[in-house]
Amino acid sequence: MTDTRLFHQVGVGALEWLHAHRDGFRLELDVDPEVGFLERFKPVGELALICKVLFREGVAGSRQSTLARQLIDHAWCHTLDGGRMLVRGQHTEPISPIPFEVYLPFQELGYSNPEAERAFRLNQRLDSFAALEMAPVRRLGLSAFQRRFGLPPRTPEADLVGATWLGRAPEPWTVEGHIAYDITHTVFHLTDWGENPGGLPDEVADYLATWLPVWLDDWLDLQRWDLLGELLVVDACLPHPTFDERAWEGFAAAQQPDGAMPAVRTMPRGTPDEVFDIVYHPTLVAAFAAVLAMSRALTQLARTPS
Repeated sequence: MTDTRLFHQVGVGALEWLHAHRDGFRLELDVDPEVGFLERFKPVGELALICKVLFREGVAGSRQSTLARQLIDHAWCHTLDGGRMLVRGQHTEPISPIPFEVYLPFQELGYSNPEAERAFRLNQRLDSFAALEMAPVRRLGLSAFQRRFGLPPRTPEADLVGATWLGRAPEPWTVEGHIAYDITHTVFHLTDWGENPGGLPDEVADYLATWLPVWLDDWLDLQRWDLLGELLVVDACLPHPTFDERAWEGFAAAQQPDGAMPAVRTMPRGTPDEVFDIVYHPTLVAAFAAVLAMSRALTQLARTPS
């Protein structure tokens, strides 16, 4: 099994970079209407999800925990203005699920905005909200978020799994970039972002146990670090993780000295804002993969007879 020190080093480095670049999680109030005001919310929601995982797993050191708390406080108080920007976003695009999806991990971490919650509950009763066309994996994620928020999912999660790419278990060699992300996010939603490995149906877990090692090799050889990181998270979500040593060593070697993780091959060039927009996601994924792998590895060690 991969040395847990490697997991720790990757996680600490990623969190330090995210903290140093926390102002990159910004909103653009005067964005072109064709681009969409809500596009900048996605990074903030992803940051909240990863911080929630870090606090939930309880394996981070004191420095990681402090950095994560400062990050999430900054995002809530400054980027989202205490949730008021989510209210504005919901009023701008009334049936968009994005403000709700961003809000939920903050709420689960103890932050709240009653006005935002009233808007979410109202909008999700609309027929337009239920009729919003989405890919099956996107609908699965929204149903999972509704359940966690205490709302009845408009479509039960069990009814959605079979419509996803992964739920159909098709030919594994057809996996390419977009399909691979559908696979990883199906796993994230079914396991509540690694909290409940038992949430994977047996047939899905068996399919992944067979083909995940092949995909890890493929994306490692292609140096697709963002996707490789998500697949390492998938491994940690399985009932019996492998902690693939070759994949983890290649992933860690791609991480920059300051903790940033390139998306593909090497670090991009450009202005600080342009680099942030490309690099923030693989760096968040690196923090996610590291903390989940560390938690699962320690659990396995604790169960190993002395």
